[in-house]
Amino acid sequence: MTGPERAVPPEPVLTVRGLRVGFDVPAGRLPAVAGVDLTLHRGEILALVGESGSGKSALAMSLVGLNRGPRTHVDGEVEFAGRDLVAATERELRAVRGKDVAVVFQDSLAALNPLHRVGDQVVEMMRAHRPTPRRQGMERAVELLGEVGIASPRANARALPHQMSGGMRQRVMIAMGLANDPAVLIADEPTTALDVTIQAQVLSVLRRARAEHGTTVLLITHDLGVVAEVADRVAVMYAGRIVEQGTRDEVLLNPQHPYTVGLLGSVPPLDGPVLDRLPAIPGQPVTGVERPTGCAFAARCAHAGPACAEQPDLRVRHGGPGHLDACVLPAADRPAGARGGPDTVGRQPQAKERGRS
Repeated sequence: MTGPERAVPPEPVLTVRGLRVGFDVPAGRLPAVAGVDLTLHRGEILALVGESGSGKSALAMSLVGLNRGPRTHVDGEVEFAGRDLVAATERELRAVRGKDVAVVFQDSLAALNPLHRVGDQVVEMMRAHRPTPRRQGMERAVELLGEVGIASPRANARALPHQMSGGMRQRVMIAMGLANDPAVLIADEPTTALDVTIQAQVLSVLRRARAEHGTTVLLITHDLGVVAEVADRVAVMYAGRIVEQGTRDEVLLNPQHPYTVGLLGSVPPLDGPVLDRLPAIPGQPVTGVERPTGCAFAARCAHAGPACAEQPDLRVRHGGPGHLDACVLPAADRPAGARGGPDTVGRQPQAKERGRS
């Protein structure tokens, strides 16, 4: 193991308390985030995982007010550097975005300006927050492009976004995110639609940013191979709530929530017999404005019982002192993986190799 084995400093850099995000839709108010508590520690990589529609991106964009609007309702608290970013004005948020908390978007082609050279866009990110002579800014931009692994960075700084591959554009986005040495870098599905070789390069850049600059990374992904490769801690999200949280090894080797067990079961094995069909979680994720009063996963869980009719809280139940889960079932009534069975232990190396291939 490499980066994830190191001790994580206890100092919190960003703290989320009771965050709720709702979107007005024709049927009512859609609760995209339904009360989340989360702490990011300095210099760690925290992976936020879950199915599409679980609320991962809505949560991340709310941290810096990127989804504010007349049809969006955000409540709770996001504490950063002694201020509440939920209560901050748009002017105050603009001073934080890109400088203290930077975002790497999933669709780099849409996020980059197609009419400006990528080097100029990196310089623009720096000049938005501090006076920077253009020549000095371009030298720093070339340096950053080299740091994120772009070959011939001086020549490629003059390229337009459409002249670059998807992996190069994604690394330009990371260079822009690192331009002002932010305390927190939010990476929203940074490896989606990239081939595995480029994925490995992008993940290497994130690890290096953490190691060399002490950057805290919130990594949003659905790829458990990526999680096994780079994460220090993992938070599993379902229907707008965190249902499990712990270190990478705790969550991948000893999952406690049946939903986490189902996610791990969907990872294709690299050895043994070829499966005709991968195991799948039955049913469909909760997507409408109406949400169950109890555990949102109960309708899809083969082990659900009467106790699941109550809304479970996220706390230590059967894992270690920092391993939280939101399943009220006794250990004996949970699926085998949630009791730390050997079938679960075998999944982490598979997921890791998948991320490295």
